[in-house]
Amino acid sequence: MKNSFGDSLILTLFGESHGKMIGATLDGLAPGMEVDGRSIRAALDLRRPRGAISTARSEADEFEIVSGVFNGKTTGTPLTILIPNADTRSGDYSYGVARPSHADLTAFIKYHGFEDYRGGGHFSGRLTAAVVAVCAPLRDALRKKGIGIGTHILRIGELRDRNFDESNLTGDIEALSAKFFPVLEDEAAEAMTRRIEEEAGAGDSVGGILETAVAGLPAGLGEPFFDSVESRLAHAVFSVPAVKGVEFGAGFGFADMTGSAANDPIRVSPDGGFYTVTNHSGGINGGISNGMPILMRTAVKPTPSIRIEQDTVNFLTGENAVTEVRGRHDPAIIHRARIVVDSLCAFVLADLMTARFGTDCLA
Repeated sequence: MKNSFGDSLILTLFGESHGKMIGATLDGLAPGMEVDGRSIRAALDLRRPRGAISTARSEADEFEIVSGVFNGKTTGTPLTILIPNADTRSGDYSYGVARPSHADLTAFIKYHGFEDYRGGGHFSGRLTAAVVAVCAPLRDALRKKGIGIGTHILRIGELRDRNFDESNLTGDIEALSAKFFPVLEDEAAEAMTRRIEEEAGAGDSVGGILETAVAGLPAGLGEPFFDSVESRLAHAVFSVPAVKGVEFGAGFGFADMTGSAANDPIRVSPDGGFYTVTNHSGGINGGISNGMPILMRTAVKPTPSIRIEQDTVNFLTGENAVTEVRGRHDPAIIHRARIVVDSLCAFVLADLMTARFGTDCLA
């Protein structure tokens, strides 16, 4: 099982949903970066469940920094953060009957029955709390460099929020930073919340589309082909449980456009740099950042844990079966996933920054 990602910076994730604790390590950080516990706490709070639109499992997420920090600054050695699991009900989970669209069956096939199945084990979205915690200092460091990252719920079913306003992108990102339910228009929040509550009442769940924007990123990051900015960001975001699609700029909308409509005209800016009149490419050309805002959309599938009978198999007996998922589960995870997407974007961009400008560029 491989649990590490990155080049100049390396992120390693460990733990299980119902194990003693989860955690993450960041290796390759420059010495002297500020690590603010309040910022980590605020990021974790954006991921925590609240109300009828989230799971009833309520973890305090009391994190502990066990290495890599002294007097509030990174030392240059690996930063490791641990988060205990306290509110677990392992008795809600039985082994053998595969939950549809979960990793139960594939985990059994790959790990021969030695996997920890409780609460989804290592495949659970619970582990994203450690990602959020350990990446918070990177988000802070990028912000100090004038690089802002923000994600909102663009769509749940036919319900839509407005798109990012590229003429006021920094303002939109700042507005989202304090919102538990991340939308740009309050009316969208009310309608989307009602939809989630309705499906939860019926024992069902919903998915949706997240839209992410990055403002202030310098041009010249990324490599052609295998380490393009799109490749690295997609790799990271696809690691989030329930993510099933990623697109940049116009994305699949390019299929409906001609070249003359799709191309972004380039002009000289007053400061002597360059900019594009439109941003269909989403801030990336040839796999390299072009200085325009990065725009990315992520498709999040409906939570597979639903209180409706579904056909499945018992992989221990080799027989067909019927299951109705028990336990405490989210009717939607999209509102909690946005800070996870922000955090992983911060990691990838910090990794690309250090690869181009050196490790100390974030200190």
